[in-house]
This record gives sequence, C-alpha cells and structure tokens, in this order.
Amino acid sequence: MKKIVLTGLLMFSALNADIFLQGDKQIGITVGAGSGYGSNYTIVGVSGYYFPLDGLSVGLGYRGWFGNDPSIHEVDLPVTYYIPVHPKFRPYAGAFYRRTFVESPYDDYNTYGGRVGVAMRLNANSYISAGWVQEYYGNDKFGDSSNGYPELAVGFSF
Repeated sequence: MKKIVLTGLLMFSALNADIFLQGDKQIGITVGAGSGYGSNYTIVGVSGYYFPLDGLSVGLGYRGWFGNDPSIHEVDLPVTYYIPVHPKFRPYAGAFYRRTFVESPYDDYNTYGGRVGVAMRLNANSYISAGWVQEYYGNDKFGDSSNGYPELAVGFSF
C-alpha cells in the first residue's frame, strides 16, 4: 500500500511540475504557411529559449520560408512571460524583434511586435501553445502597416 501511495505522489508531482522555471532551457518547433511577394510558402522554424527568471523566457529563433521565390529567412529575438495562473494552462504575453533577409533584388527589413496566447503543459517536459501575433513593419518601404496571424507551437523543456 505504501508503494502505491508513494507512486501516486510521484506521478502527481511529475504531472504538476512546472516547465517555465528559472534556469530551464527549451526548444520550440514552428510549422505554418504564409504568403508574400505574390507567392505562397511553407514556414518551418526552430527556436531556443532560456529562463533567467521563473516564467520569463528570452530566446533566439530562425524561420525559413520554403517552396517559392524569393528566398526568405528570418531571425527572431523574443521575450515572453508565462503568467502562473494554473499548473497546466499558462497564458502568455511577449514581444519580439525580427530581422528578415530576402533574396535580391528585394531589400531586407525589420519588424517588431507582440504575441498573446495560452500554453498547455502536455507532460513534465513538453507543451503546446496557441495564440495571436501582431507584427509591425519598421521599414519606410511598408509604411505604418501591420499584420496579424495565429501561431501554434510545440515546445520541449530540458
């Protein structure tokens, strides 16, 4: 009986382990679709994050736009805070800077923006998140325009 209770307590603590703690490192994978320059693309990315404080991540990410021309590559610098309101579900809010490299004859450009959503812990080492991103173009070429789109990500913590 003691073994059953002990096993149950260990399983409960593993299910309630937090994956957004100071010192944690995460890898995120992003897959999506997008359009630009009159073409449709498949977007694939990978990101790495570090938590200098509980709930606060800073990261570096890469996204490539594949399947059409011109060639597009993006580098992100995100900061995200996961709000500790529930052990399994964590609303989040964040900001980012992105540099986009576009194949010649087009010019590279910068964007910045924010994101909000919710992350759901799948187990002690992984989560899935869904949210909304609002991106603002910091280049005179695009004026004061912005673009909003949904995001879905899978993350692994170690």
